[in-house]
Amino acid sequence: AYQYLLKAADMNHTKAMEKVSYALLFGDYLKQNIQSSKELFEKLTEEGSPKGQMALGFLYASGLGVNSSQAKGYRYWAGIGVLQSCESALTHYRLVANHVASDISLTGGTVVQRIRLADEVENPGMASGMLEEDLIQYYQFLAEKGDVQAQVGLGQLHLHGGRGVEQNHQRAFEYFNQAANAGNSHAMAFLGKMYSEGSDVVPQSNETALQYFKKAADMGNPVGQSGLGMAYLYGRGVPVNYELALKYFQKAAEQGWVDGQLQLGSMYYNGIGVKKDYKQALKYFNLASQGGHILAFYNLAQMHATGTGVMRSCHTAVELFKNVCERGRWSERLMTAYNSYKEGDSNSAVVQYLLLAEQGYEVAQSNAAFILDQKEASIVGENETYPRALLHWNRAASQGYTVARIKLGDYHFYGFGTDVDYETAFIHYRLASEQQHSAQAMFNLGYMHEKGLGIKQDIHLAKRFYDMAAEASPDAQVPVFLALCKLGVIYSLQYIREINIREVFSHIDMDQLLGPEWDLYLMTIIALLLGTIIAYRQRQHQAIPRPAGLRPAVPQQEPPPEHQPPQ
Repeated sequence: AYQYLLKAADMNHTKAMEKVSYALLFGDYLKQNIQSSKELFEKLTEEGSPKGQMALGFLYASGLGVNSSQAKGYRYWAGIGVLQSCESALTHYRLVANHVASDISLTGGTVVQRIRLADEVENPGMASGMLEEDLIQYYQFLAEKGDVQAQVGLGQLHLHGGRGVEQNHQRAFEYFNQAANAGNSHAMAFLGKMYSEGSDVVPQSNETALQYFKKAADMGNPVGQSGLGMAYLYGRGVPVNYELALKYFQKAAEQGWVDGQLQLGSMYYNGIGVKKDYKQALKYFNLASQGGHILAFYNLAQMHATGTGVMRSCHTAVELFKNVCERGRWSERLMTAYNSYKEGDSNSAVVQYLLLAEQGYEVAQSNAAFILDQKEASIVGENETYPRALLHWNRAASQGYTVARIKLGDYHFYGFGTDVDYETAFIHYRLASEQQHSAQAMFNLGYMHEKGLGIKQDIHLAKRFYDMAAEASPDAQVPVFLALCKLGVIYSLQYIREINIREVFSHIDMDQLLGPEWDLYLMTIIALLLGTIIAYRQRQHQAIPRPAGLRPAVPQQEPPPEHQPPQ
């Protein structure tokens, strides 16, 4: 009976999927397979099945078949709900990193964009890494017209996915094939990688891969050289030859290709074809990690965790293993959440971000906090919005995100989700200023010194922080100018109080005379004066006659002839 249920489940029959998924979960009539049951529960959940939702909730609550180790690693690392323990965090993160590293293919995994929603709002012109549909269509147009660079670029985008393009090996193969036929060595090398690994689209063939690698390597392409090195290292289509493998990896590494650097480091680390040399291994792993290779981070983490070739450092090892874990398949949900948000489904987006936030993804923490901060998620109660946002801003700030640190200062300054606490706000602004050199934080520190909020009033320190803000960012120069003008007036009033007519001015209370917001009135007046001066100078500049030699030449037109007959 279950054989027929399996066939029906393959055809996405809901009732059959429910029967089969529970049978796989408990091992009833079918061999127990929790991972397969989880995949079926996820499909059922997407279709709205209550049984699927209940079972998936059970798996998450119990940590069966789900990425619970990564969440545990983060909790031990940050000390959330448990005593902070680097060694315990190392154990859990290493377990997940082992799985991620084992899944890395020759062609690499899917590229995941880590887009922070707050950064998009703060800097609208900043590129998020996503390609606009019009730009993709333009590249496709160029590729169809035979532009080889466009063909190679689109091939790489479809091979790895990311930047708004879904992974599609069929399209990647077609674009690489077109460029390779035009003689492009990079396309040849990537075709070699696709044949070496094999897929549903490209059948695995060491012989075909070797042909493409040789053609590319003969043209000096580092990807082809690295591919030949892999062939000689593992005997894929050729006899094993460590000397030739080392030779080709060195050539690729010299051109900065990360795969060549990684494999060269591995050969030195394991003493394959060369004498073991941990210093050389460390050198090449570091170079490959600078290019973003996941396995380079993994190998460096292992070296720091075991103290091989370096002083043992649990802290460094955990950070590296955490980096590896956050590049695994779970990270793909970051883009799913981002797309949900862009499509207007903030509730779905925040739930997905909250799930990843519990596993330690800083981007997910900051994005969940941002959505809550903007009150765009209706699934969270009105009274819980700011406290929950504060929690995730705090977690993101502890991982070094500047905007989150400033947000913590703002929340304590204004009393969002917590009590007003100027001293705590001052501490967060100071941390953002010292650690991330934030101009906004420096400006806020200047204001707090000026007003004496959370710190003793000090006009001189206020000016110093305002000046630092102007130096840190050109965008801060105008508000700093206005703040310094206001500061100058305050300083002048303080000076006047100390001269002979002290008695006259000692009784002046600006707050009582002009109201508690007198400084805002002053800044408005200064801004109006500044605008008037700029407008006056522009009018003067326009009124100055140009020298004759600088006047633009005006083409002389012949006058129309008189009594011109009609055409």
